[in-house]
Amino acid sequence: MFLLPNLWWAAALLAVMLLAAWEWGALGGYGILARWLFCGAVVVCAVALYSATGAKNSTLADAELLVYAGSCAFWVLVVPPWLAAHWQVRSPLVVGAAGLVVLLPAWLAVARLQSDPAGLLQLLAIVWLADTAAFLAGRRWGKRKLAPTISPGKTWEGVAGAAVAVAVYYVVLSGSASARSWAHGWSGVMFFAGVTAVSVAGDLLESWMKRCAGVKDSGALLPGHGGILDRVDGLLASMPLAALFTKYAG
Repeated sequence: MFLLPNLWWAAALLAVMLLAAWEWGALGGYGILARWLFCGAVVVCAVALYSATGAKNSTLADAELLVYAGSCAFWVLVVPPWLAAHWQVRSPLVVGAAGLVVLLPAWLAVARLQSDPAGLLQLLAIVWLADTAAFLAGRRWGKRKLAPTISPGKTWEGVAGAAVAVAVYYVVLSGSASARSWAHGWSGVMFFAGVTAVSVAGDLLESWMKRCAGVKDSGALLPGHGGILDRVDGLLASMPLAALFTKYAG
């Protein structure tokens, strides 16, 4: 993150996203050939996105903004009804389209945010802290289930723990000399709260995909931890919002 040129950093991230894409295809019921085709589509679309958003042509100036805004709309307007209706996706085309919307904007966001590696680390820490605090608080005090038919292990107490941890992190970060402009004021408070909330949505969507597929983990690449999607689900949902806010509103 701190040493690689941006193109190399983006390529390294793409390798991770391809592993996540392979797992997404499996959760969506794809066969081996379809999974390879989906990974190929991810590469083609990623190269196109990276090239388009890096162009100085005025007609493409807002391309990156549109990618992030579209992702945010998906997580805020599409995912909650999807989960509430317990929709089991049957169409391979819908599975593929949803996978591209889930994976590519997050990849582009983390790739572009590397222009400020310390700032990117501060953004990633929001989700890492939220995940860790939710797990610890839920394990210690969890009683009321957040979404029992989707992910029985998640509780409202865990969500509260995540909120408290992120709030403390915001107070500490906003008062430090290393704080970026987006970590100040009420807009910063709302931003941190939004990142936390959207990361929960990412976690729940991945849990629902696993439940529909009848598996506990998205993969077995990381022994004892599951697959790539199990580790980055919250980041997939929240990083486009982070990029949108810090680049255009922060």
